[in-house]
Amino acid sequence: MVGTPALASSKKEHAKSTHVSVNVVTSLNVKSHDDPDEKRRPDKSEIDLVTVGDYTIGRFTFAPGWRWSECIKPGVGTDSCQNNHVGYCVAGTLEVHLTNGETATITAGSSYTIPPGHDAWVVGDSAFVGLEFLSAASFAKPD
Repeated sequence: MVGTPALASSKKEHAKSTHVSVNVVTSLNVKSHDDPDEKRRPDKSEIDLVTVGDYTIGRFTFAPGWRWSECIKPGVGTDSCQNNHVGYCVAGTLEVHLTNGETATITAGSSYTIPPGHDAWVVGDSAFVGLEFLSAASFAKPD
């Protein structure tokens, strides 16, 4: 049926699905991260935020040697990053370790989701550059 959302292929799949509320986009907005609405500059970090309509999108640039537990943790006061992340890696490599022991390596061209409860660090001599769509407004925001 036209205009009807796709249905889960089984009851089991449907039970595992998560429903996400999405705002309706009602206007055209374009902004450059080169002229951001807000800049945050924790140690070895450049976080450039733009707000387009109801959405805040962040360009996160982490220099070689950046590690969440060393560069961001002191400003937010939690043992691990408590943000949910949905993003896309433009450049560089980021290693992510969840508190449950799960690990992943994010490289250029990869889209990613990261749940709360993690540490992360830049791998190698190149900066990590990522676009963040879910946690941008709250990431590295001092309490």
